[in-house]
Amino acid sequence: MLDKNIRRLRRKNKIRQTMVWTSSKPRLSVYRSNANIYVQLIDDSEWKTICASSDLKITEWTKVEKAEKVWAAIAEAAKKNKISEIFFDRNGFAYTGRVKALADAARKAWLQF
Repeated sequence: MLDKNIRRLRRKNKIRQTMVWTSSKPRLSVYRSNANIYVQLIDDSEWKTICASSDLKITEWTKVEKAEKVWAAIAEAAKKNKISEIFFDRNGFAYTGRVKALADAARKAWLQF
């Protein structure tokens, strides 16, 4: 039986194979630990992080609500860079809970993926 992280990394690689990287559509990369969630907008053609945010300083909400608050910080930076379309990279994590809350908040605001 395979380790939990090995299975996640296999899913991650399978997801990344289907994406085509362009500078006009950056990648929204989500990493979720047991306690926190981290989000980055990455331009893979130039190997640069456009903006990043996490819930390390947010203390008073639930984990799902924290994910929505993290999205608000990323949205401001993305609007400054005039980004409206992205690739959503969930890094092999299941599309439930905090990952889904982050994606739903992105769709409600203005982002297409």
